Formats: sequence, C-alpha cells, structure tokens
Amino acid sequence: MNFLKRTLENIKEQFPTFQILNEEGKVVNEDAMPDLSDEELKELMYRMVYTRILDQRSIALNRQGRLGFYAPTAGQEASQLGTQFALEKEDFILPGYRDVPQLIWHGLPLYQAFLFSRGHFHGNQFPEGVNALSPQIIIGAQYIQAAGVAMGLKMRKKNAVAITYTGDGGTSQGDFYEGINFAGAYNLPAIFVVQNNRFAISVPVEKQTAAETLAQKAVAAGIEGIQVDGMDVLAVYAATKEARERAVKGEGPTLIETLTYRYGPHTMAGDDPTRYRTEEEDSEWEKKDPLVRFRKFLEEKGLWSEEEENEVIEKAKEEIKEAIKKTDAQPKMKVTELINNMYENLPAHLQEQLEEYEAKESK
Repeated sequence: MNFLKRTLENIKEQFPTFQILNEEGKVVNEDAMPDLSDEELKELMYRMVYTRILDQRSIALNRQGRLGFYAPTAGQEASQLGTQFALEKEDFILPGYRDVPQLIWHGLPLYQAFLFSRGHFHGNQFPEGVNALSPQIIIGAQYIQAAGVAMGLKMRKKNAVAITYTGDGGTSQGDFYEGINFAGAYNLPAIFVVQNNRFAISVPVEKQTAAETLAQKAVAAGIEGIQVDGMDVLAVYAATKEARERAVKGEGPTLIETLTYRYGPHTMAGDDPTRYRTEEEDSEWEKKDPLVRFRKFLEEKGLWSEEEENEVIEKAKEEIKEAIKKTDAQPKMKVTELINNMYENLPAHLQEQLEEYEAKESK
C-alpha cells in the first residue's frame, strides 16, 4: 500500500502546470518565452479579440433563430488559438464541436462555419488546402480519427502533424484511450489536446476520473504529456510548438491538457450552468481571463491599445454581418442533396427514397 501511494504521488509531481504569464500578465517563466515577433504577438491578440466577438455574435444569432447548434467558446480562446497558432498550413485539424475557431483561423470561410451550425452540407465542404475534418459530434471519436490521419502522414513521409481536441469528459471515452495508445504504439506525428474546462456539461472533472491530472493519462500510452495553464496563450503556444517539433522529428505524439474554463453554457441547447457552477467559481475564473491577461502583457510592451482593440471589434462585427448575409443567401438544402451526400453508393432503401424526392422536386 505504501508503495502504491508513493507511485501515485510521484506521477502527480511529474505534471506541474506549465505557465509563462501569470494572471497579471507578468512573465514568470522567462526561459520558456516563445520566439514570437511583435507582429506575431499582436496577431495572436487580434485573433483572440475577434474570436470573443464572434462568440458573442454567434450566441445572439442563435437566440434569434439564425444559427442552429452552437457551443460557446468564451474563456477558451487561449487554449484554442494558442494551439492553432503553433500549426503550419499543411497540418491537419480534427476538431470537436466547440473547436470551430481553430477551423476558421486555419482557413475555413466564416459563412461556411455558420452553415455548419445550420446543418447545411456546404458547411462541411472545406475549400482546397484547408486541411481539416468537420467538427466531430461524437465525444472522443476524433481521437481515433487523428491517429489514423497521423498514420497516413507518417506513411506518406509528410512534414506535418494531426492535432485533435476533446474536453475533460472526452477522456472517459474508450476512443480516447484507443487513439492515444495507437499513436504511441506506432510513434505517430499527433498532438492530442484535452481542454479541461472543469465540466463535461454538468459533471465536474473530479467525478470523471480519480487521476490528479488528465495529462498523466499519457503515461499509460507511452507518450509525452504536459499540463498547461490554458488561460495563458503563450504557454499554450509554446507547449504546442514543442509538441509539433517533436512530432515531425519522429519523436512521437504528445498529450496536452489545458486548464481552461468556458464562461457560457455547454451549448445553447438549453444548458443552464448556474445549476452546477457557483458564482464564486465563475468569478475566480474570470480573474484568469485569457484576453485580460494577454492584453496587460502587450500593453506593458507598448504593443496594444484600446484604440487597436476597438478597431478589431468593429472589423469583426462587420465581417460577421457580411458572413451571415452570405449564409442566408445560400440555397436551402434539399432532401435529395442530404441523401446524395450520405453515401458514395446508396443502399436500396435510400435509393428508393431518393427517387421519390427527385420526383417531388421536379414538379
């Protein structure tokens, strides 16, 4: 028993939280500072502010009935955009349903992101050169897919990685373990991100697992694991950058746990976070806001101002307005298009339905 206790304590000590900026925007880990130019730092802030506005507008559009399924992202900008910013164009993103911002900054047009929310097939027809799969709704399934994509990249000797995301609840799925184990066994160029936002809908992470960290689950798969302050965009970027460099060198996959928080509900489909989260908890995490923290850091360096931020906000609002107009102008999806996009070779019962609807549409 004593031996087992010591083993568990040793594992916990191996996964301290990696941080570069504290809550006041002060550098607390100078040696880990990533090599980013002033323009790159400003671009990262630009994307975070833009994405926060996109989240606010998307929630409003959902409430107006102009968007369908939507999972809020406020609070997770550092985790989402810090990881994506460390990628190259040739890398593949395999997102969960909350990870649409990564797709947008990887090249998915905004109007198609809105079409995805509406369930329109064109929202999943990604432009040439946007290396990504559609957001996965099945919890954890993207982890297996990421292992498969990474295997393909390795076999084709591509200088690229597959990166995928899930939440803390996703680590309770069998697909999670199968994905990281397969990637570890075959030494694949993959990055597995667990965005630990504390609640899988309403279930707290403490009820998901007895493990002190989610990063330590990498040990069983024989891969690298790290826990990162997910409200610190520089720490997230640095950890992902290193994971990518290791992967393309053939040094294997990495599991990154980002400690983050979603300020809104799980989705806009009726979830009420006040039923399972306290005001004290919300307030505590609001003090760690990734935008506030990074803004303080940039202002101290003379790289950001209120005027610049307001310009980003207005630009975001205007582009979102134009994107939703383009979304509204898209022809409504027909039942025949839905059926035709399901299979390459239709089974007999769907072929029969297709012919029925084609006859109706031709009248």
